[in-house]
Amino acid sequence: MTDRKPPGVSWQTWIDRQIEDAQSRGEFDGLDGLGKPLADVDRPRDELWWIREKLKREQVEHLPPTLKILKDRDVAIAQAVAALTEDEARSILEAMNVRIRYENAHVVIGPPSTAVPIDVEAVLTRRRSARGPDPEPDDDTTFVQAGTTPRRARRRRWSRETRDRSA
Repeated sequence: MTDRKPPGVSWQTWIDRQIEDAQSRGEFDGLDGLGKPLADVDRPRDELWWIREKLKREQVEHLPPTLKILKDRDVAIAQAVAALTEDEARSILEAMNVRIRYENAHVVIGPPSTAVPIDVEAVLTRRRSARGPDPEPDDDTTFVQAGTTPRRARRRRWSRETRDRSA
């Protein structure tokens, strides 16, 4: 606890003296932000800035359900295009369509839903044009244990994935 300000001493000098005393004791040595610029110093602050910073730091996202479904729809399309097989892509898109239809049919809090169900065939056509057709299954699948893939299929998938990353 600090001492009370002595009478006859201005606030400025009293505060400066306290800071100088703390510096001489080494209380400001080794602080986290030492020598770094202040983040967002030029950005205007609003009343809830600290809540926004906390949510960003904790990676918490809160959107009304009707806006979240639009974001999830875009993510589902990207996942379907990147899926390994067409069946997997189709299941991702159909599951998203079920969610969209549910959201559109129920009254929720927030703005009204404007999400349109995904045209599965159009996305799959775009996926085929970007990736090419899915490879046919190997004939030596009788020797594969449950939960594993044949060595040739793994090698092909690995080379396809690296080729897609480099493009």
